[in-house]
Amino acid sequence: MAAVTGLVAAAAATMMAVNAADAATTRYEAETAPAVCDGAIESNHAGYSGSGFCNSTNVVGASSRFTINAASAGTATLAIRYAHGGTDTRSANILVNGSTVQSASAFAATGGWTAWSTKTVTIPVNAGSNAVQLSASTAAGLPNIDYVEVTDSGEPTGEPTTGGPGQGGDGRYEVEALTRGVTVVPSGSGRLVSWRLLGTDAENTAFNVYRDGTKVNASPLTGATNYLDTGGSSSSQYTVRTVVNGTEGAASGVEAAFNSSGYKDIPIQKPSGSGFTYEANDVSVGDLDGDGDYEYIVKWYPSNAKDNAQAGVTGNTIIDAYKLDGTRMWRIDLGRNIRSGAHYTQFQVFDYDGDGKAEIAMKTADGTRDGAGTVIGNASADHRNGEGYILSGPEFLTVFNGQTGAAMDTVDYNPPRGNVSGWGDNYGNRVDRFLAGTAYLDGETPSMVFARGYYTRSVIWAVDWNGTDLTTRWTFDSNTAGSQYAGQGAHSLSIADMNGDGNQDVVYGAMAVGSNGQALWNTRFGHGDALHVSDFIPSRAGQEVFMVHEAGNQPSSHLNASNGQVLFQTGASGDNGRGVAANVLASNPGAEYWSANVGGLLNASGQNIGSKPGSMNFLSWWDGDGERELLDGTQITNYPSGTLLSGSGVTSNNGTKSTPALSADLFGDWREEVVWKTSDSSALRIYATPHQTNLRIATLMHDVQYRVAIAWQNTAYNQPPHPSFYIGSDVTAYPWPDIHTP
Repeated sequence: MAAVTGLVAAAAATMMAVNAADAATTRYEAETAPAVCDGAIESNHAGYSGSGFCNSTNVVGASSRFTINAASAGTATLAIRYAHGGTDTRSANILVNGSTVQSASAFAATGGWTAWSTKTVTIPVNAGSNAVQLSASTAAGLPNIDYVEVTDSGEPTGEPTTGGPGQGGDGRYEVEALTRGVTVVPSGSGRLVSWRLLGTDAENTAFNVYRDGTKVNASPLTGATNYLDTGGSSSSQYTVRTVVNGTEGAASGVEAAFNSSGYKDIPIQKPSGSGFTYEANDVSVGDLDGDGDYEYIVKWYPSNAKDNAQAGVTGNTIIDAYKLDGTRMWRIDLGRNIRSGAHYTQFQVFDYDGDGKAEIAMKTADGTRDGAGTVIGNASADHRNGEGYILSGPEFLTVFNGQTGAAMDTVDYNPPRGNVSGWGDNYGNRVDRFLAGTAYLDGETPSMVFARGYYTRSVIWAVDWNGTDLTTRWTFDSNTAGSQYAGQGAHSLSIADMNGDGNQDVVYGAMAVGSNGQALWNTRFGHGDALHVSDFIPSRAGQEVFMVHEAGNQPSSHLNASNGQVLFQTGASGDNGRGVAANVLASNPGAEYWSANVGGLLNASGQNIGSKPGSMNFLSWWDGDGERELLDGTQITNYPSGTLLSGSGVTSNNGTKSTPALSADLFGDWREEVVWKTSDSSALRIYATPHQTNLRIATLMHDVQYRVAIAWQNTAYNQPPHPSFYIGSDVTAYPWPDIHTP
């Protein structure tokens, strides 16, 4: 197969029955939509069916994608017709509905580009539409793909415990077991009842909604998981039941009822300060007690907190955990030997050992007091120097029990500060720039990721927790990997499966480090303040990276996530401090890109397609369509039509960053809630959308890329979460989570 450049997506849909006597077998041509070819549609090698074949690009992740139909859920035979005139064996990952069903499946040489052969595999299918993808697992690309033929097995399934990957909890990634998360939000003259479609549900699960014990929907709801009830009152009690193969499941009651202003408050308890005051800052969530509902972990910020560049003594950083009703579960005081500021404490909340309860992990020091009152290290030690910096004394990583706040294991932090000037200055700024995240590095279970430094030396430390011991998985150090990896980090990191192998990798600003701790790529574009990773261009295989940079000659870059190849780069325009990538405009295919110091709203090719939004901060799916809204300060805005929500009595975080305490799909359907602190920090105020949606998408918290994004969202310069897949008004079906629960 000759190498080709560019991206060609086939258009005009056709599919044909192969044998009138066997209506269960259907052929889908690779050259006709809805099939998509990452490469070129060609007809220069005889023997193909239809009008041509797909000649993919020669890169990892290049794909030939099909939308197939199945009469019932179960298994089907997939026959792939291909030609391979080389002498090697090419390989591809075969994915169905976003889940890998065969890894590195071999396509042997056929003896010539006009010698066509057929490879047959068995795949799981859902009733109705299914997305099938052949994705090259090596840089050789795919063989030429002529068509696929699909034959239904006639063995339907559909029970929640016997579905394909991800259905019924038999999939690849271990995630938390969540409840239905039913919410009720006043909406006009009615009440919007909303609930989770779980990644562990059978994909054909339907639902019934009950008000005060009476079913209000005429027939089971098979679409989006929300229902606008116009017949109830403020005292009505709602429940939701699953319907699988005509059988109802147990009732799920309401987890969160929102008031007439559209919000729900969680009372929180402000610590007292001596010569300073506290305000609530970043928030994360995790199921700390194993009941399937989220608890809320709050970082308290003293009013004398400092940026690393600023001298001065700070108050202690305090971490609390609260249940939804405001019950405080525990309080951790990090002590005087952990300085307070945006770059010092990055806490991770996740179930790392698979016991069904989330742990808390963060950097600690002498004098840290855990949630049970036990002091870590030397309680009387004071390592602060005359400028308020902490440049001596031991540094630790501690994992805390999520239910009690008690420290379970403490180890030395890696790397130690060592020679302070080795990080880029000698007074304590760059040595204490910390980042943190959570990643499925082994493709199945989560690991902690802690990092130090990004202006010069950069070290990333991957850590596992087995319920007893913290152990190092690997360490990446720019001092060892090479000076070209110094100075490439951002004020945040992101986690995604960059190369399609199922294992998540670390996007460390302008470079990426693979799941094995080895460098994946490095653009050398340098440090920046904003970073976004997702499938921003659904017409091409894999994910993309968008980053803004401080270097004035390369203010923003859009990259192929698998290899760092530049898809577009904006011209010199100075330090570019803010930037966003998101699908905000239905009229433009894929995502749009905009940033502070670059003019216009850009498309996937970097072309200016209009005026950019005034906001370039956070994002939220709010109004019900597939396009994302803008979240900035205490407002949610639709681009370009205007404001949808103005938070009342609330304040955003982090000064000019104007970020929420948290934005996440906390409960209800797939759309996101936003959490702000009240202006007096007496409560967390959660807003939920009052708008209906007709999009049926599993809870975003069961997409592992989105879920780990909620874990790293509190890190340094907070960034909005992105899922692993594209959401838009032009999408007809979404991938199903490939997950299981403990």
